[in-house]
Amino acid sequence: MGAVSEREALTSGTAAHGSDFLQLRPDDAPAGGKADWLAGRLRQAITDRRLTVGSRLPATRVLAAELRVSRGVVTEAYRRLAEDGHVEGRRRGGTVVVAAPPAREPKVPHPGRTAPRSPFTGEPGADVFDALRAADARIDLTPGRPDLSAFPRTAWLRAERAVLAELSTADLGYGDPRGAPRLRRAVADWLARSRGIRVEPDGILIVAGTAQALTLLHPVLSADGVTGVAVEDPGSLGTRQHLRNGGLATPPVPVDDQGLRVDALRATGARAVLLTPAHQFPTGVVTSGGRRRELLRWAADGGLILEDDYDAEHRYDRPPVPALRSLLTDRLCYMGSVSKLLAPALRIGWMIPPPHHLHALTEAKRFTDLGNAVLPQLVLARLMESGGLERHLRLLRARHVRRRDAVIDAVTAHLPGAAVHGAAAGLHLTVTYAPDVPDTELAAAALARGVKCHPLSWHRQLPGPRGLVLGYAADPPGALTEGVRTLGQALRELTRRS
Repeated sequence: MGAVSEREALTSGTAAHGSDFLQLRPDDAPAGGKADWLAGRLRQAITDRRLTVGSRLPATRVLAAELRVSRGVVTEAYRRLAEDGHVEGRRRGGTVVVAAPPAREPKVPHPGRTAPRSPFTGEPGADVFDALRAADARIDLTPGRPDLSAFPRTAWLRAERAVLAELSTADLGYGDPRGAPRLRRAVADWLARSRGIRVEPDGILIVAGTAQALTLLHPVLSADGVTGVAVEDPGSLGTRQHLRNGGLATPPVPVDDQGLRVDALRATGARAVLLTPAHQFPTGVVTSGGRRRELLRWAADGGLILEDDYDAEHRYDRPPVPALRSLLTDRLCYMGSVSKLLAPALRIGWMIPPPHHLHALTEAKRFTDLGNAVLPQLVLARLMESGGLERHLRLLRARHVRRRDAVIDAVTAHLPGAAVHGAAAGLHLTVTYAPDVPDTELAAAALARGVKCHPLSWHRQLPGPRGLVLGYAADPPGALTEGVRTLGQALRELTRRS
């Protein structure tokens, strides 16, 4: 048998050896930064598909000898790639590439077609998030992006095989529009353990994420005579758009360092309010005990609370805060999902409506889609039952802390004088700054330099400080630092012009 070529070795799973591996030149590495240099070169090779998914990296001892560096340098580089979700150690199988960032196709201009309008020009429309996602950039700091490279493919596949092995023929038919009973039981147990919520499985409705939960609520609220839902300010632009799409007004209510101001909520006259009390978007404020008591009194007077338990699992520097649903049942509709914990593509979430709305919402779900796809529900249920979801969450927390700290350090270094908000939990930070530069202009200038983010003003209806909302979950620390450095350069240039 002839010698195996390097490319054949990489694509077939045979380890590639030799000084020609990726044409690595250790002389290019900065002094004291060899692990950073090697991790960066390997990451780039995975991104541009020189190392494909399934490729096996050289053994640490072999690569260290070839590069004439210590084995610790190679081990540290591999560890960083594993933290980023790009590679996985498989004992005797070695270190294998398991995920790669999506390749960006070069944009070919269409003859006669004008360049797309900047998403930061004018008032953000219904398609603004689609436009921003489609915009080309080398670093994406938009909030709401989980680390999709960390999706537990092996655990999901194992759970899926087990589900298929035990699935009956009848289970392949139409399911209960409320959701698979097994998943509703698993969600009830998960919420009891993690959010302090006690609910029977029959009180849970499985939906395709919080967005569908809001859509199902539109006609139910309208039938109750609710014409508007008060929202936090600042608060999620996307949520506001969903409510308005259902014909509901969205009167703004200011948020301070204790949470939503209930006195201002009463002044609106609204009969319903949408809250993110565990980790307010975008400020990161946790609703205080005093405000929670005020909200309960407001609900007792006939108000309805819509609780979006946004980012509740992702906490780092503070103890868990129980959901409002643990304190109130009759006047509260609770909503959650696995979009930020696993992946938005699963389209699995849940809602716990007040008992008097459960039947109407079940009927709305039935006539919308006859219920979510059953197979993914059963796989998620098994992942919850086995403890796999908790293990995944622990991995994410450790990774997110390192990435969050990288952003905070970069803000300190490259945006001096800027204030960081909401660092104790979540997948994003909000940064406010002093220079008299509109945040939409700063976001546009950053995008022109290849960095995406959200201007804080997108998420406001009322006047407020200028700022940016920066997601940090989906990128490694080096990319995050470079992104914030670019923001600082853009702000300094705009400040000089003004």
